[in-house]
Amino acid sequence: MAERIGPDGQGGPVLARPTPGAQPPGEAIHLPDPSYLPVLVAAGTATALVGVVVNWILFGLGVAVTVVTVGRWIDQTRREMAELPIEHRR
Repeated sequence: MAERIGPDGQGGPVLARPTPGAQPPGEAIHLPDPSYLPVLVAAGTATALVGVVVNWILFGLGVAVTVVTVGRWIDQTRREMAELPIEHRR
């Protein structure tokens, strides 16, 4: 926990100082790499939905883009998970 210290040295919400004897921060938080794949999944899905109304070729193109992109996204996620320490893989 952090102890709140005001500008006059009394309690207040201005500054935070670590409590003596507190544990240091643990490990870093893992965030996934930035990816364009969610945008492609959305575009493929939208194209497939428009293709249902317009024609079957557009529908097939949208489904193909969506399936290929989801496959790449799953592969990318598996590779990122493999890089994590073993105790983080759940």
